[in-house]
Amino acid sequence: MTTEQLSTGLLIDGCWRPAADGATMAVIDPATEERIGMIAQAGRADTEAAIAAAARAFESWRSVPAWERSKILRKAASLLAERVDRVARRMTLEIGKPLAQSRAEVLAAAETIDWYADEARRIYGETLPGRSTRQRFVTLREPVGPVAAFTAWNFPVVLQARKIAPALAAGCTVVCRPAEEGTGAVAMLIGCFLDAGVPAGVINMLTGVPGEIAEAVMDSELIRKVSFTGSIPVGQHLIRRSADTVKRISMELGGHAPVIVHEDADPVLAAKASAVAKFRNNGQVCVSPTRFYVHEKLRAAFTDAFVDAVKAMRLGHGLEPETDIGPLINRRRLEAVERMVEDTKASGAALLCGGRRPASPNRGFFFEPTVFGDVPDSARVMHDEPFGPIAALSTFQSFEDVIARANGPSYGLAGYVFTASLGRAQRTAEALKVGMVGVNSFAVATAEMPFGGVKHSGFGRENGAEGLRDYLDVKFVSIELPGDV
Repeated sequence: MTTEQLSTGLLIDGCWRPAADGATMAVIDPATEERIGMIAQAGRADTEAAIAAAARAFESWRSVPAWERSKILRKAASLLAERVDRVARRMTLEIGKPLAQSRAEVLAAAETIDWYADEARRIYGETLPGRSTRQRFVTLREPVGPVAAFTAWNFPVVLQARKIAPALAAGCTVVCRPAEEGTGAVAMLIGCFLDAGVPAGVINMLTGVPGEIAEAVMDSELIRKVSFTGSIPVGQHLIRRSADTVKRISMELGGHAPVIVHEDADPVLAAKASAVAKFRNNGQVCVSPTRFYVHEKLRAAFTDAFVDAVKAMRLGHGLEPETDIGPLINRRRLEAVERMVEDTKASGAALLCGGRRPASPNRGFFFEPTVFGDVPDSARVMHDEPFGPIAALSTFQSFEDVIARANGPSYGLAGYVFTASLGRAQRTAEALKVGMVGVNSFAVATAEMPFGGVKHSGFGRENGAEGLRDYLDVKFVSIELPGDV
């Protein structure tokens, strides 16, 4: 691809255009540190124009029959699946994840859109008997209004799909702001919606530094809901700001997922599955398993298998087919991971592998996949989300002890358990204070099931039937029938 092909503008009212003041930002390939394109940098004037376009389009889009909205969503999903290779390549160049993982993400986004094509036709109200023979009670579900969708860079396409698809299915219009990284892939996603027949103004895309965009969105009375995926501090700020205009909000924030490996689990199978899940997208995953609590009887077998699996992983550019782990997203993340590693060393934990930048590749934001053993609960890595290639192994003896430790941090997004006992699996799943639990599996994100957390990991749900409800208001209608038949 050329630099020109990787450049991305703003989408406002159906037109791709530069920022009003001409501002731009560079797109950097994290594997080479080379500039591979430019994106427009939206300001307040651009944001207000996008909000106005979404508000105008809402009045007509909300009236489009559900079956017609369903057809458009289905077509968008089909187009995205057809274009998977182009979108995946763009994503890998922009954020560094291995191409196979990028393809899987794009296809997952297509599944999500297809799922909501069905849900668009299932927005049900209720009819209830009144308190007299002449009275009827009815509830209607109506679109909440124009919404804003803010997403992180680690899964740029699927995160936007989780917000745009249910919003459009409900009859809402959208102003979306993907992270600075990965915007080209998101633009290609939105292109699928436009080519499928989404009218001008129904989807608008802004790129650039988030502060000015977010403040204009939060100030606006026209935006009636904000859906955010990102860090806890930013989420807390948006929650506070939402009070001024009483916006509906949903938050998918950070995670620090515990993995509990009970004494009856297969330690080798659990270790191999854990290593793959931990280092997917270089650990830059909100539901990434990070704290591994292994029963003391399985300590040696699990640790040996885990470390062996990690040592076999190959670092490299995401476009190279033999690459297992790509670079971190930018230098800030690389330096944050280095600080976390040094802090974990200082805690007295045993460094089992990794722990440094590799000798090769000698450019790009690469860091060796890192495993620590005997990590004390006091170490920062056991409380602060590392969001990188760091695995912290510890042991436990009793069920009560491991549950207390697993639930200790303020996060509550995902948790995992490995066991051969159905009863132990059920008790562990019920005891973990998280929004999602994987039992002998790390698959907790599917189009048809709710995704989200509790505690500081946020509230609201994406995916599944629950993901549509946050975009709908409930209206109660009380009817008094006139006279007799």
